[in-house]
Amino acid sequence: MAMSRKKVLWVDDEIEFLRSHIMFLETRGYSVTPVFNGDDALHILHEQPEGFDIVLLDEQMPGKDGLTVLEEVKDFLPDLPVVMVTKSEEEQVMEDALGMKIDGYLTKPVNPSQILSVCKRLLHSRQIISSQVSQRFVRSFSETRTALQSPLDAPGYMSIYESLVKWDFELEKVEDEGIRQTHAGQKSDADVQFGNYYIENYMQWLNDKTDAPVLSPDVLRTYVAPRLKAGERVYLMVFDCMRLDQFMAVEPLLKKHFNVERHTYCTTIPSSSSYTRAALFGGTDALDIATRHPDLWKARDSHESGGGTLEETLLRENLAREGLELGDALQHSTIRNMADSQEVLGKVGDWRDKRLVSMDINFVDMLIQSRDTSTVIQEIAPDEPAFRRLTHSWFQYSNVYQVLKELSRQECTVILTTSNGSVLCTRGTEIYGDTSTDKNLRYRFGDKITCDERHALFISEPARFKLPAATPETVGIILKENYYFILHDKFENYQKQYSNTFQHGGISMQEIIVPLAVLTPR
Repeated sequence: MAMSRKKVLWVDDEIEFLRSHIMFLETRGYSVTPVFNGDDALHILHEQPEGFDIVLLDEQMPGKDGLTVLEEVKDFLPDLPVVMVTKSEEEQVMEDALGMKIDGYLTKPVNPSQILSVCKRLLHSRQIISSQVSQRFVRSFSETRTALQSPLDAPGYMSIYESLVKWDFELEKVEDEGIRQTHAGQKSDADVQFGNYYIENYMQWLNDKTDAPVLSPDVLRTYVAPRLKAGERVYLMVFDCMRLDQFMAVEPLLKKHFNVERHTYCTTIPSSSSYTRAALFGGTDALDIATRHPDLWKARDSHESGGGTLEETLLRENLAREGLELGDALQHSTIRNMADSQEVLGKVGDWRDKRLVSMDINFVDMLIQSRDTSTVIQEIAPDEPAFRRLTHSWFQYSNVYQVLKELSRQECTVILTTSNGSVLCTRGTEIYGDTSTDKNLRYRFGDKITCDERHALFISEPARFKLPAATPETVGIILKENYYFILHDKFENYQKQYSNTFQHGGISMQEIIVPLAVLTPR
């Protein structure tokens, strides 16, 4: 790989004995300026503050020693990499150098390969990594393209999506915007193909579990009930709107305290928390829930008036169908704000006698809503990589993470999952006949609504999709890919307000394929 010629300032009072090392570096593409003492090195650096890319600095020299020179260099050129080269193996010398923010440390006698290695690490590591990542991406791109040209089942799409999300992280190391655009194009193609596959098979999955993936109503039966029956204490933590990439962003924090076994499952539609959360806790479809609990269904998002009641009621019914009557051994908590999370943190130590503690956690959805309304957060997190980093920062300092750290010291299993994901919307589609106030959702139900049928799944009979309907004339529209709704008479206003916002409720890989992790204390 061709790299620009980097300039090295090598400071050593015995520099004449290092000619072979200098020649070796120069044959490897470096330009080396030898200097015999610290004063001359400082003079050169002051006269050419941008003239060198790295300094190799002897620790023991007459006059100003290496530590003194290091301190002065870092004082006026703090970003210039400095490598200390010393005969001393004293721990104090190393600690002093590290305290002055040394960038590398070598003990004499050094060989040319050691010098070359430290120069490459400090000066070319990003270029080398970028080149290697790019080469691996080309191979992965070709493999994914071949896979997408073959018949795929749900596990196949889940595997492809997980691979694409991993590349989201890997390509942050690459400076080539063209490669990132190529990756984005392949994600878009995969999303279109997955959406078509999901729509084609969804109704069969609802009625016949043969070849169906785990769906929202199957989560408790598949992951929670067997552990309860085996005598384990279980914490079920359900986040709203946490995508797979956001989970992978916080996964390293979890691995400090837990063994992490990651899975994925598919949500039901609409992929909005008010539907999917109920299906997850209840183990059944929205139509069945709304029929049996009409009042609770209507009030499910009114958290101030007992919105959490539906989830706990459904959870107990779901467990009963599995032969698990837990009574007081079940604790359900709804976390909607910092006060709620602080209260849970204070109580988690008193819940050691509970067999199942379930938590409905809304913080990721709150981040999305805050981003949509706050120009400051929009500037902090303008795109998906930045939003992942924001999620990581929130999680690291959240009470929820403190709760998890406390649980890592208990004998229990944590099932951490999400009710649905979200998608960054960049394309608008006009909707007609809509009077809904839910502007950040990618689905609508109404009597006389329509939009461009190329951009959405039209549901003329909601009951066939096991969804409740307000009237016999009610139809549903669920958007695909990354479209958002625009009222046809307010196009410019809606486009300005909702373009580049995270929304949920539609059909996309980001919303439908969501993470579930089984955490066991280390």
